[in-house]
Amino acid sequence: MKRTRSNDRFTRTRKGSADSGRGGSRSGPSGPNRSGSSRRSGGYGRRPAAVQGEFALPETVTPALPAVEVFADLDMPKALLAALGSQGVTVPFPIQAATLPNSLAGRDVLGRGRTGSGKTLAFGLALLARTAGQRAEARQPLGLVLVPTRELAQQVTDALTPYARSVKLRLATVVGGVPIGRQASALRGGAEIVVATPGRLKDLIERGDCRLDRVCVTVLDEADQMADMGFMPQVTALLDQVCPEGQRMLFSATLDRNVDLLVRRYLSDPVVHSVDPSAGAVTTMEHHVLHVHGADKQTATTEIAARDGRVIMFLDTKHAVDRLTEHLLNSGVRAAALHGGKSQPQRTRTLTQFKTGHVNVLVATNVAARGIHVDSLDLVVNVDPPTDHKDYLHRGGRTARAGESGSVVTLVTPSQRRAMTRLMAAAGIVPQTTQVRVGGEALHRITGAQVPSGVPVVITAPVAERPKKRGATSRGRRRPASAARRASVRQSTVGTAA
Repeated sequence: MKRTRSNDRFTRTRKGSADSGRGGSRSGPSGPNRSGSSRRSGGYGRRPAAVQGEFALPETVTPALPAVEVFADLDMPKALLAALGSQGVTVPFPIQAATLPNSLAGRDVLGRGRTGSGKTLAFGLALLARTAGQRAEARQPLGLVLVPTRELAQQVTDALTPYARSVKLRLATVVGGVPIGRQASALRGGAEIVVATPGRLKDLIERGDCRLDRVCVTVLDEADQMADMGFMPQVTALLDQVCPEGQRMLFSATLDRNVDLLVRRYLSDPVVHSVDPSAGAVTTMEHHVLHVHGADKQTATTEIAARDGRVIMFLDTKHAVDRLTEHLLNSGVRAAALHGGKSQPQRTRTLTQFKTGHVNVLVATNVAARGIHVDSLDLVVNVDPPTDHKDYLHRGGRTARAGESGSVVTLVTPSQRRAMTRLMAAAGIVPQTTQVRVGGEALHRITGAQVPSGVPVVITAPVAERPKKRGATSRGRRRPASAARRASVRQSTVGTAA
């Protein structure tokens, strides 16, 4: 599987009209400049007018390779194909089928697909296949995945770990909110692939614990959110440090003008693939706007939370999340809060409790709108309607994932109706609108709402199974409880695949 850049990026060495149209190879004096200058010689051709809110997608000069029907048709290491089979993954999702033949060949990729469409394996398998067989030196990773949030970083790591292990690649996850020393240690030990949030990676580079000049495959996942969160200067500074001739892949659920700079500056003749329109609704997802009187909103929210089954409830602020969580617990609903004010160990523990069913309601800010996958989650509730249609789409994307069905419910008071109508139009969604009342049939039918028990509950961490006592002849000392706790936190935040 070892490939050279001249073979992989055949678009840069081929001769003829295509080269003259692009101004020669990348390394030539008139080729595109990876460092960020605006000197490009027509590589994308004339850009058509963009629809409102989006930029005009680049025109691919070199024809894309055809999509595949099964993973076995791809040129990947046998061990990687075997790992896919052992995980029961044999048929690729559309975005995987379309982009993998090209990304495996070394092409830059611009991929758009709704959340839950399979983007992680779409870039992850190519990243692992192209890195397989290589070994990273200390502090010098070979592949990089940049993501906007800690939760998404951990989800990407969890998704790729079994496949990375199959080809003997080591993963390191570096995010804020946890001790930086442990992450620096993982990089010193050598990690071929780093999954990182921009701020923490920048810190590690400034400390001298990481260098990016050997990174030949770079992925930006959810690039639009990184731009929305103000990470663009950090992202561009990091991209300027990776191997100039390396492969770049940009995947996102939406492509708006915030990421136009990244596409124009860092992608060369990319294969462009869009699974869904950025504002398209998922066919297995129902959208409900529930008109509720302001005085009834909290009671309606509480009855929805008391339903049978799990639900994510989104609110605008950390304080609102904490207040609702406390109210639900006092009402007898097993709820937990998730927002940026929580430490990373707290956030990790809360997500684990929600995924395992230890709590039924996850009350969250937009920190949970991306990067969280929970199997069989069939309801998302916008207690506070989002102010941006992209936030609505990403919140709703926590349900109806990978072909499953689900509902997104938004509680709207009279003063919010006009703004919600505009937001839905921007999202390209025609919701079912219903006037509901507390205890009413419509509220129960749509959400499963029911009256809570009223008996306060306290959520405690699950009791871990105590290790068996060592025999009298065992050698070595038992680690103190504090060390065991530190090891548990380290394992949850720094993923390493041997």
